[in-house]
Amino acid sequence: MEIIADLFKILIPSGFLLLGMYLLVKTFLNKQYEQKKLEMNMQSNETIIPLRLQAYERMTLFLERITPNYLLLRLYEKANQVGDFQALLLREIREEYYHNLAQQVYIEEETWEEIKGAMNNMLTLVNQSASELKADEPAIKLSKKIFDKVVNEEMDPTKKALSLLKKEAQKLFG
Repeated sequence: MEIIADLFKILIPSGFLLLGMYLLVKTFLNKQYEQKKLEMNMQSNETIIPLRLQAYERMTLFLERITPNYLLLRLYEKANQVGDFQALLLREIREEYYHNLAQQVYIEEETWEEIKGAMNNMLTLVNQSASELKADEPAIKLSKKIFDKVVNEEMDPTKKALSLLKKEAQKLFG
């Protein structure tokens, strides 16, 4: 019986010692893991944040370039008739969009959908305006028709997307 008592006297403290050592090592390894994870996140952010900012800048530029004011002023002299001008406007909007398509990787889904919606709204605006005119009329009439729709219907096809994009970009700094 005395042997069992002596055995317990040795095993119980040894068990506590082993348990303490296990918990100490486990805590140490968990802290090391969290520290490495934090370092990797920081390194990742050093790479990703500039790319995301660049994506926000490029998509802001895209939205500004397809805004009726800038788009029409930039292209109005490149076509003489409504049909040609319509085709030019549609091509320019799509090319701008396809040129920036890869930026969706860095932009939240909701914002990207709003950007696509802005592009589609602009395409619709051009097509609707052109459908109300004859294809062989002077191109300036299409510009006027688009401006009239924007002003009279108080529509800004890119405003909501730009606002959402700016809010998303500000999250990086807040």
